[in-house]
Amino acid sequence: MENQPDISDYLQPQEFENIKKFGEDKKTPFLLINLNKVEEKYDELQHNLPYAKIYYAVKANPDNEIIKALADKGSNFDVATIFELDQLLSLGISPEKMSFGNTIKKEQDIAYAYEKGIRLFATDSESDLNKIGRQAPGSKVFFRLLADGSGADWPLSRKFGAHPDMIFRLALKTKKLNLIPYGLSFHVGSQQRDIGQWDDAIAQCKYLFDSLEDADISLKMINLGGGLPSDYLQPTNSIEIYTKEITRFLKEDFGENIPEILIEPGRSIAGDAGTIVSEVVLISQKSTSNHYSWIYLDVGMFGGLIETINESIKYPIFTNEQKTKENLGEVILAGPTCDSMDILYENFRYNLDKNLKEKDRVYILTAGAYTASYSSINFNGIPPLKTYTTRF
Repeated sequence: MENQPDISDYLQPQEFENIKKFGEDKKTPFLLINLNKVEEKYDELQHNLPYAKIYYAVKANPDNEIIKALADKGSNFDVATIFELDQLLSLGISPEKMSFGNTIKKEQDIAYAYEKGIRLFATDSESDLNKIGRQAPGSKVFFRLLADGSGADWPLSRKFGAHPDMIFRLALKTKKLNLIPYGLSFHVGSQQRDIGQWDDAIAQCKYLFDSLEDADISLKMINLGGGLPSDYLQPTNSIEIYTKEITRFLKEDFGENIPEILIEPGRSIAGDAGTIVSEVVLISQKSTSNHYSWIYLDVGMFGGLIETINESIKYPIFTNEQKTKENLGEVILAGPTCDSMDILYENFRYNLDKNLKEKDRVYILTAGAYTASYSSINFNGIPPLKTYTTRF
């Protein structure tokens, strides 16, 4: 692997020592979240986008301690299901601090959310809008635009959102349903590297704002969705650069009359705060002439690393002792389960210590988002990825 990174590119030496020490008596695999880093990422975003209301995307990592730490910071929350809603309510978070951001909802779930106090709903289809009209009268709705996700490591195209012409029709219908046509939303794709994708989406919002104004519908809000990055192997710009450019795009289209702005970070808040601590289960070679060892870990695609599918997200991965480059060798990384799909990286080769042995520990960094919340419940009888939280 070219440009082999050093662990100091991601963690201070004392941080790495703290992680190793914390895990000395813990059974692997597990995810360790540094709550201080979660709060730092929240503060960084709030500082660079002070005019935006932050709605943390609970699906990224719903750990109670993360939710409580962000609530103490004043965060709002985006929920995708009534189960996430109930979790937040159980933690004492007001429904006024939540939006129901999933456009795919059962009618009884809309009714339940409304009963519990939710008054802000996303939508992108006539059927869903009608359900909201029947079960959540008087609520604010925002309409999700279709985005192709180009430039994102984890695109979210096709399944969510609708074209502007459909959004226009839905907005016209909203008032007839006793709903408030409140705003627009989009999602440019998770771990988006192309900042220009926000430019295109905001331009579509401006077009719809103007078109609907001509039809006597005044939208008030733009939800910028997610997409801001975490610190994986492939470099991205800083949050400061992303937010500076997003602000420029908004001012170019809306001047000084920028609408109310919401943003739904998940990965960029929780990702850098997490480390998966794993153990080498097996090291093997497929033939005597094969130059690459297969390293099987006790965590795999079904245990929290589903975003390695198609090798999309490339986590920084290190071993206990980092050697010089001369002592590193390319390996294939795979998980422990009985499914042949459970191969993490075969085409993209990681350089790990040539002296790595079975039972040695491996540290998967930037793993705080979409890992524990993605792990399977009982495949091969393996329990979900255990999460610990700490501060250091």
